[in-house]
Amino acid sequence: MSPDVLVCGAGVGGLAAARALGGLGLDVLVVDKQPKVRPIAKGEVLQPGALRLLRSWGVEKRLDAQGAVRLGRLVVRDPRGTALMSLDYGQLPAPDQWLLAHDHTAILAALAESLGPGVELRRGVRAEAPLRDGSGRITGLRLAEGGRVYEQRAPLVVAADGISSRLRSWAGIEAKRADYPHRLVSFDIGDADAAARADDFSAYVTDRGLRLLYPLPGGRLRLYLQAGPDELRGVTARGGLADWAARALSQVPALEPLTASLLAHLGSRQTLPVGRLLSPRLSGRGLALVGEAAYAVHPMAAQGMNTAITSAGALAERLSGHLERTGGMSAAAVDAALRDYHERQLPLLTQAARTSGNAARMVTDLSWRGRVLGRRAVRHTGANPRLLLTVTHNMSGLGPRPLTPLDRLQQLGLLPDPRAHRVPTAPAGRPQPM
Repeated sequence: MSPDVLVCGAGVGGLAAARALGGLGLDVLVVDKQPKVRPIAKGEVLQPGALRLLRSWGVEKRLDAQGAVRLGRLVVRDPRGTALMSLDYGQLPAPDQWLLAHDHTAILAALAESLGPGVELRRGVRAEAPLRDGSGRITGLRLAEGGRVYEQRAPLVVAADGISSRLRSWAGIEAKRADYPHRLVSFDIGDADAAARADDFSAYVTDRGLRLLYPLPGGRLRLYLQAGPDELRGVTARGGLADWAARALSQVPALEPLTASLLAHLGSRQTLPVGRLLSPRLSGRGLALVGEAAYAVHPMAAQGMNTAITSAGALAERLSGHLERTGGMSAAAVDAALRDYHERQLPLLTQAARTSGNAARMVTDLSWRGRVLGRRAVRHTGANPRLLLTVTHNMSGLGPRPLTPLDRLQQLGLLPDPRAHRVPTAPAGRPQPM
């Protein structure tokens, strides 16, 4: 196979890029260093902006058929469960009125099943080095697979190899990862009764940090608990994890009834470092960045996987326009499309990074200043219908509506907002699950 596109990385970003580019009639080869998909707690909530693309690819229908859970709201709550700020997706235009939750492995499988006949996926293949032409343009990769090393050339290479992307470094693009001063501890809880009652994506604000809860298919719940960077050092399933987990829920009366279910599923624990990254460039000559190679944010905002999908769609759209004009995958046409992709997508990712960062700080910052400002921002935003709709739209991925400096002051309650209740009438009724 001599592909038009070589995608390195078969996560959500890589598979979405392969689906979008394969949909243009291009031959695409996807390689991933992992021999099989690993079950991890990552990217389980899909926003409306990403769902638009997944719907057009038939992926949303597959996920629905596999029991995906539709959620109508993203809510910030106090420890007793009282809603402080509720983003109601029912206020958005139909059909973009819900979030969709499913396991990360199921989302990857649905994307893989949607790949067309011109797309080949190979696992257990490692990228060893870039290939370049005489001008220094990236023209492929040296790959290692099953004990052999070979060269694979393609007019376009897509870096979807994660936040520590080697391809990004090979292209000379320097992007610095910044780690949050905490970790998230994830649990997969089987509690059908509690899952049936959990009909939204709820972030609980506590003096010890974030507690995040939402339902998954099969009567399960995903629970994230914020922990200090060294808080769980030496803590194991047999050595104190039960006490730590029980204390974490005892501080949140609304979640305390889940304690028995949590203790029964301690073996599902995953401890995840949390970082953020925004690459200053999304492309180089012959190379595009998608997914966490380009952009990574805190999971609380449910943005990372969604921007990976929409960025993949934007890359295909830019390339399609140039191919229509030139009729082929020439280096000049590809590089022109890559420049357009960078210029169009970077401002959108910058806005999404700002929105995500602000949302994460409001509920995870444990400093005195952070707690005061975060609680004020949550409280005043939650009481302002106009700001709520703006924030909901930004979180949904349907297109940026940047908050102005005046909006920021009104979010903190430092200025009154005479327009607070000037919002469009919400559509009648939310579409029912399929």
